[in-house]
Amino acid sequence: MKLKAALLASVLALTAAPTLSWAQTAMPDPLDDRSVKRLDKMEKVVRELRAIVFQGRDTGKPVVVQPAETDAQIAALSEKLNDLEQTLTKLNGQNETLTHDLDQARRASDSEKTRADALDQRLAALEKRIVDQEAAAAAAVAATPAAPAPVAASADPTAAFKAARQLLLDGDYGGAEQAFAGYVEAFPDSAKAPEARYWLGETQFVREAYGDAAGSYLGAVRGWPQTSWAPDAVLKLSRSLVALKKPADACKTLDELAKRYPKAPAAITAKAASTRNQAKCAA
Repeated sequence: MKLKAALLASVLALTAAPTLSWAQTAMPDPLDDRSVKRLDKMEKVVRELRAIVFQGRDTGKPVVVQPAETDAQIAALSEKLNDLEQTLTKLNGQNETLTHDLDQARRASDSEKTRADALDQRLAALEKRIVDQEAAAAAAVAATPAAPAPVAASADPTAAFKAARQLLLDGDYGGAEQAFAGYVEAFPDSAKAPEARYWLGETQFVREAYGDAAGSYLGAVRGWPQTSWAPDAVLKLSRSLVALKKPADACKTLDELAKRYPKAPAAITAKAASTRNQAKCAA
């Protein structure tokens, strides 16, 4: 009760003091801004104290005055807030780093998948090439004629040549190739040996064995024989060289054809001109 009385007396004194002072002192000039602010602050405090006193009087309960937040508490809260902001910034940075790492991992995974797919394609292509080469090798082995049957040394060269020629006329190119190869081996110096080499070259040219054909044609025209088949042998030699990707040698051979056989048939001359264009010979 004494506390309530003291508080009430203080409030009444504070309330009365400004009124008496204002009544006793005549101030023609207005208060400055600082005085007004101080007065407002004091009046606010008085109102709060009166409210506290009246609350205690009306309710009969002890008056509890909540202490204001101190500067230290405010500073602590501010520091905690700063710590939270820094933590949030770090978490954001870590999140960005993880996102970047994840993107890189995804790109690396995509790159590895692309490389794996490319490798699979290369392996598939390689396997196909191997299969194709094996098939081509098997076909080449099947198409390669057997070794020429040996011709007896005492055999008649005229009969042997005639038999080989008949095989060619019958369309048995494999048999004709074997027969002419055997003839050349058995009678290399006979009068029919150059022509036998020419026909041997023909059978080889038909099965696109251009290397063997070029050798046979070259042996046939050695010495530039003046025969009906010689111009065609020179032409076929040049065409074999073109197929072997030797255009320079083909062009030289065509020059010799025009030089050695100026009266070659028109069909030979026309084919020679076409072969010259194919080999891109100089005009």
